[in-house]
Amino acid sequence: MNEPPVIHVPPTAEANSLKRAAKAGARFAALVLVSPVLVSYWLNAALLGRGRALESRSQLLSLWPGLTGQYLRRAFLQRVLTRCHPSATVEFGTFFSQPGAVLDENVYIGPRCGLGLVHLERDVLLAANVQIPSGGKTHYFDDPGRPIREQGGERKMVTVGVGAWIGTGAIVLADVGAGTVVAAGSVVTKPLPANVIAAGVPAKVIRNRFEPTAAPEANDA
Repeated sequence: MNEPPVIHVPPTAEANSLKRAAKAGARFAALVLVSPVLVSYWLNAALLGRGRALESRSQLLSLWPGLTGQYLRRAFLQRVLTRCHPSATVEFGTFFSQPGAVLDENVYIGPRCGLGLVHLERDVLLAANVQIPSGGKTHYFDDPGRPIREQGGERKMVTVGVGAWIGTGAIVLADVGAGTVVAAGSVVTKPLPANVIAAGVPAKVIRNRFEPTAAPEANDA
């Protein structure tokens, strides 16, 4: 028996208005709930520096699960990072260490990521456990007579381009081009161009993302 066709009815203007109002209310409630954390952040930033204050507070807020946690983290990060777009999503267990980080429109950051000085451009997707510290030279280690912790280092902004996708467990130490896919478990040590697929340790370009793949050969009868 034929099933009746499914008719999709677009939401009405009233429904859209109610949805926007509900989101606005949730954002306001999140700001109220997170305000004590913001106050403690500003106080500690004055005493210890913004980086240390950010790391401890973002670790605290990373422990709140679900949609509520997403709203709380967004409310906090919008006021302490260089930029965090209202559409950015930061999942459970993710923390930030550098207030210079930038999250653009529709960025998605999966669970348990660690982010330093990073610019995630529009529509970037990070899977779980992705690590993006502030470049590959955060610690110098050339002097054999001194402990590494005493040798200093440098922080560099790492940019992940528009629409890139970073797979689970990848470590990104250099820029990733727009639309590029980095395979799970890869370590990016040198800049990657746009619209490629890269994998490995260190990550190397496998092919162009839009390169046609060969059709499978038919089995002999």
